[in-house]
Amino acid sequence: MPSDPDLVVLKNATLQRDGRPVWRGLQASIRAGEFVAVLGPNGAGKTSLLKVLLGLLPLTSGSAYINGQAPERGNNQIGYIPQQKSFDPLLPIRGWDLVELGINGHKFGLGGKRQATKLVKQAIEAVGATDYASVPIGLLSGGEQQRLRIAQALVGEPSLLLCDEPLLSLDLASQSKITGLLNDYRQQNNAAVLFVTHEVNPILPYVDRILYLANGHWLIDTPQRVLQSRTLTKLYGSPVDVLRVHNRVLVVGADDEALTAAGVHHAHEQDIGDAH
Repeated sequence: MPSDPDLVVLKNATLQRDGRPVWRGLQASIRAGEFVAVLGPNGAGKTSLLKVLLGLLPLTSGSAYINGQAPERGNNQIGYIPQQKSFDPLLPIRGWDLVELGINGHKFGLGGKRQATKLVKQAIEAVGATDYASVPIGLLSGGEQQRLRIAQALVGEPSLLLCDEPLLSLDLASQSKITGLLNDYRQQNNAAVLFVTHEVNPILPYVDRILYLANGHWLIDTPQRVLQSRTLTKLYGSPVDVLRVHNRVLVVGADDEALTAAGVHHAHEQDIGDAH
C-alpha cells in the first residue's frame, strides 16, 4: 500500500482485452483538487480506466489505489457519472429518488434523513433540475436525466468524481453550466475530477492535465504539451497535425476518423497556448 499523498495512483498498470493490451505500463498520479481530462479514440480504454477505479474491472498487471486503498465496488469516496442511457419510460421512480440513491444511508447518523433530504434538494437545485425532480425519471428528456445523474454523483460529497461523457445530450448552454458546476464543486471540496470526453472544448478552461490514450500507449501532461503535432504524432505512430483555424485548434492526420473520435477538435487556441 503506497504512502503517496495523491488521491489516485496508477503504477505500471496494464489492461488487456482478448489478449491484446488496451493500455500498458500506465503511470499516473492525480492529486486532490486536480481536473484531468481523459482523451483518445474509441476503443482506447477510457471508460475501462474508470471501471478499474470503480472496482468493476481488474487490471491485468500493475496496481491502482484510491486514497491508499485498492479500488472496490461501492466506494463512497467516488461520485460516478455514467454515459448517457435512457431510462425505461415505465420505471416508477422520480428524479428525486434517483438522486437520493447517491446518499450513503449511514453517513449522517441520528437526524440523517433530514440532512440527506437537504443535500438532495441542494444537489437538484445546483444542476437546475428542481422543476422536474418529482417527475418519473423515464418520462424526462435525455438532457434532464443527465442533469439528475450529475446531481446523484455530487450528493454524497465525494472526494473523486469519475465522469464518463457527462455532457452528452446537453445543449451548449447546459454544457457550460454543468462544467462550471463540476469545477466549482472540485474547488470548494478539493475534489479530484477524472473526465472522459470526446469534446474537450467545454472543459478546457478548467483542465490541469490531459491523460491521452491511443494505440495501447498513453501520455499525461498539461494541455499545452499534449496538444501538439509532434506529441500526438509520436503517440499515434503516424503523422498528426495540430492546426489553428479561426481561433480554434483542429487535429488532423492520415486516419481522420480516428482523430475525430480523439476528442481534441474545437479546442480554443487561447486556452491551449502555443500548439505546433
